[in-house]
Amino acid sequence: MAKHRILKSYMAAYYQTLVGGQPRDEFKLTLVDGFAGGGVYTHADTGKLAYGSPIILLEAEKEAEFFINQGRSKPVRLDIGYFFIESRRNPFLLLKRTLQEKGYGARFGSSIQILKRSFEEIADDIIKKIQKKSPRNGRSIFILDQFGYSAVPTSLIRKILYTLPGAEIILTFAVDSFLNFANDKNFTTSLKKIEIPNILAGRSLREIKASDTQWRLFIQSTLYKELVRQCGAKHYTPFFVRNKQGHGDYWLIHLSQHFRARDVMTEVHWQNQNYFIHYGGAGLNMFDMLGYDPQHDSGLKRQSELGFEFDDVAKESSIEALMAQVPKVIYSHDEGVNYGVLYATTCNESPASSNIYQEAIIKLAQHRVIEIVGTDGKPRRPSKQIGLSDQIIAPSQRPLFFV
Repeated sequence: MAKHRILKSYMAAYYQTLVGGQPRDEFKLTLVDGFAGGGVYTHADTGKLAYGSPIILLEAEKEAEFFINQGRSKPVRLDIGYFFIESRRNPFLLLKRTLQEKGYGARFGSSIQILKRSFEEIADDIIKKIQKKSPRNGRSIFILDQFGYSAVPTSLIRKILYTLPGAEIILTFAVDSFLNFANDKNFTTSLKKIEIPNILAGRSLREIKASDTQWRLFIQSTLYKELVRQCGAKHYTPFFVRNKQGHGDYWLIHLSQHFRARDVMTEVHWQNQNYFIHYGGAGLNMFDMLGYDPQHDSGLKRQSELGFEFDDVAKESSIEALMAQVPKVIYSHDEGVNYGVLYATTCNESPASSNIYQEAIIKLAQHRVIEIVGTDGKPRRPSKQIGLSDQIIAPSQRPLFFV
């Protein structure tokens, strides 16, 4: 399943980023699986049994502990706590049995908590336990793979992110299903459940459908912007997981308060290009095009008719778009822009990772469209790595086409 592959990839990257190479004795983290399921399922493509998110998370810890401690004279101790939440009786019982069969029964009641409750009713208690374990930053990841789109109100997501500054949330939202069955009554009811009731600005769904041939695309764009705004995250990704079983694409939304966390997830999108798609632009203003019809300009942007697919063509388009747009940002500031600030303040509006930003900026420097200045105030030659503290400035003589 695509979302499970992404989760596995992200956890590997997460541990490597925060623990790999870092001089520490211990690493504390809490993982919350809000809709854990039975821990095992029949794979739709192969027909074989496959393990779900609880086993993926536990196996990721084992792998991380092995690889992170390679070559260390003193191993890092991983203090990882788990909350597996499942409100339905049969999946709950299956989950306990699956975990026991995989050898995790001895950890029940200590590092592994299995709770037969709904995520919404148990969330406050879990937040308090995370605060007690990690009082400085509340480091945690919440996997909220809801069954549809209305099980997690935005106020709860906002509370998690504001109360636990080190928290990240991986949220699924079945947007195609949401729109497929939408009419004015159930659309309004669903929006109230997730606490974003006013996205249509007083217009009825029937009115929008009648007046706009691209009504689905319009609503997707409006819905996404309001959803992430109400969640209160400083950084987020907006990309679709392709559903090969024919149930429609759905959003896998990553929410955090730190741009580095956002960049790790963005890199996962690029590494797993077969599973993701983005219906938007390649540069710094993708939200102006979110939900656009790629048939309108796929030739111009050299994208597939399906959209932006995180492949080599999409990467080249991203670099070209950034090379056209970044100088305008730099030239609007007399003192230039710190690279870390540039990325942190624009990454939410781009599908590009930090590595792609850097490729574009290095090419701009090679063409003398911009200059890179180190922390010592001296110009740096374009290289393969730009430091977060490096300053990107306009050259003393600007190219005429960028003036």
